[in-house]
Amino acid sequence: MSTQHTNSERLFSAAQKHIPGGVNSPVRCFYGVGGTPIFMERGEGAYLYDVDQNRYIDYVLSWGPLILGHHYPSVINAVKATIDQGLGFGTATEIEIKLADKICELMPNIEMIRMVNSGTEATMSAIRLARGFTKRDKLIKFEGCYHGHSDSLLVKAGSGALTLGVPSSPGVPADLVQHTLTATFNNLDSVEKHFETYPNDIAAIIVEPLAGNMNFVPGELNFLKGLRTLCDHYGAVLIFDEVMTGFRITAGGAQAYYDIKPDLTTLGKVIGGGLPVGAFGGRKDIMSHIAPLGPVYQAGTLSGNPVAMAAGLSTLNELTPNVYTQLNNMTERLVKGFNSLGQQYNIPFMAQHVHSMFGLFFTGETSIKTFKLFFHHMLEQGVYLAPSAFETGFTSIAHTEAIIDATLNAAENSFKKIQG
Repeated sequence: MSTQHTNSERLFSAAQKHIPGGVNSPVRCFYGVGGTPIFMERGEGAYLYDVDQNRYIDYVLSWGPLILGHHYPSVINAVKATIDQGLGFGTATEIEIKLADKICELMPNIEMIRMVNSGTEATMSAIRLARGFTKRDKLIKFEGCYHGHSDSLLVKAGSGALTLGVPSSPGVPADLVQHTLTATFNNLDSVEKHFETYPNDIAAIIVEPLAGNMNFVPGELNFLKGLRTLCDHYGAVLIFDEVMTGFRITAGGAQAYYDIKPDLTTLGKVIGGGLPVGAFGGRKDIMSHIAPLGPVYQAGTLSGNPVAMAAGLSTLNELTPNVYTQLNNMTERLVKGFNSLGQQYNIPFMAQHVHSMFGLFFTGETSIKTFKLFFHHMLEQGVYLAPSAFETGFTSIAHTEAIIDATLNAAENSFKKIQG
């Protein structure tokens, strides 16, 4: 394949005139790996094609939503049919009910659900609801976990905040952040200490059960069970942020994988099939506090947009048990191959996965530098990984054995270059 990026370089130069940093989300800027961001033009199956007509095996998949791969026929057809009726009405529509029913069927811990427009909006709203329900102010979150960019959550966040070296953000009022308590992921003692200090003030714990924004770090079963026990004991609300893991890990999400019942769940990504969407839901008694049933206000002009609902419903309808088996098998093949190559070439490296989410870890003092080299070696061979050492990778049902093996062949060449 050609490795020329002339058009991407031209577009990036043009983008910086009116778009801060030339991108509309920080990780896209390639700050964490160096070089010029690649401007993509189209996707098909497991592949992305850039504006210079280079082809890449895609392991970003729009940061997780495209579990069926790019341009999946039934999803595209559902979107086209919906667009023929209009782009949106600002009213209730039947398809909102169908998607809500489908989500509640697949995730029985969600008894009622409210559609919103992004994962950030979902987590922000769920926290407001938990505070309104408990009549408490304080929130526990975990260092390195990213729950969107709302003010109270930009404290020791992961993802782009780690990539850019900004663990918190100017513009976040100190008076607001004082109610956000940070604890250590997979360390129950750090959570217990907060409850001992503020036994009657903590409204909620929010956690990624499988952390995907400080690379990929699965929650330990005893840790997550301990969070459930602490919330029960102190009367706090347990929020599982499943924006990333929802319908990625299993049809029932990480909560089904771990067999733990959160009080509230936030969703996004897969439930929009590639279009902007988010949702929060959970226990009926808590959700009944949301307006118009209750006093906790939340609203959204474009919430439940029929085009996004159509894409999400069509995607969820494709997610059979066989699909999850295929996803797991292909991701396992990829991760085993990565680990074998790391051992073969004596590279300080480790890969791990849970179903179709995986993480690649370079270890040692030069880990970030090594990842940058690896990223660009893979990119030159037509493999597109997240341009940050702190992001999770994803597979889709379009990633076949042949595509996985081509990826591993590229990885072997990359390890040879790193070693040499």
